[in-house]
Amino acid sequence: MKTLSVNVITLNEEKHISACLDSLSFADEIVVVDGGSQDKTVELARQYPVKIYENPWPGFGPQRRLAMDKSTGDWILWVDADERVTPELRAEIASVLQGNDRGKAGFYVPSRNYFSGRLIKHGGWSPDYKLRLFKRDKAVVTDRAVHEDVVPDGDLGKLTYPLIHYSYESISDFVLRMDRYARLSVEEYMQQGRRIGPLGMLFRPLYTFINMYVMRAGFLDGSHGLVLAGLYATYTFVKYAKLRERYWNMGNLD
Repeated sequence: MKTLSVNVITLNEEKHISACLDSLSFADEIVVVDGGSQDKTVELARQYPVKIYENPWPGFGPQRRLAMDKSTGDWILWVDADERVTPELRAEIASVLQGNDRGKAGFYVPSRNYFSGRLIKHGGWSPDYKLRLFKRDKAVVTDRAVHEDVVPDGDLGKLTYPLIHYSYESISDFVLRMDRYARLSVEEYMQQGRRIGPLGMLFRPLYTFINMYVMRAGFLDGSHGLVLAGLYATYTFVKYAKLRERYWNMGNLD
């Protein structure tokens, strides 16, 4: 039977870390990399049989790569602190480790995403498949500050049972994190030499809203779907406004 290392990267996750680690007790190894939490995240994590490394936050991609470098398992499972592995998913992963991997280098795992205490079923949030389980010696992590990816060398499959993801606890939670994610995205865009004009700033947020609320049927989630579409449209505007601001400050725009 192959071995499993679970990688968890954290930053101020004291509300979630204990429940997350409770759901990972089946793993052969749990590697936690903390990016400089100012709360009790590390203290709580130390109460579990996990390997903990503290590394000042370098971005999602580099932090994921560090966790992988510190892992020894044949397979890697990425889990965020606000996610939980269900018993059904645990059994499905165990089947893969026992040799029922169908020759795959990795597997996409669906998630059931909650916003403000409610399960969101539409708007692009469900089904939400992400590559989370993969062979350690067959994968490379992209060096992105946000929206990091893993690139396995081989065919991929899909698992059936989902991770439970307690995403944003409230509108305030979304707004507080929005600035951080926007800032990371801008850093990446600057490295790519990407720009945005006034029309892009106008129409990209509008498209985000229409895509989530109409095209992906976010309206079926009621007021939660409406609020989410509006929040993501706002995030899109803020992200590109920050990008344009960077060029203002460099004297490259009026």
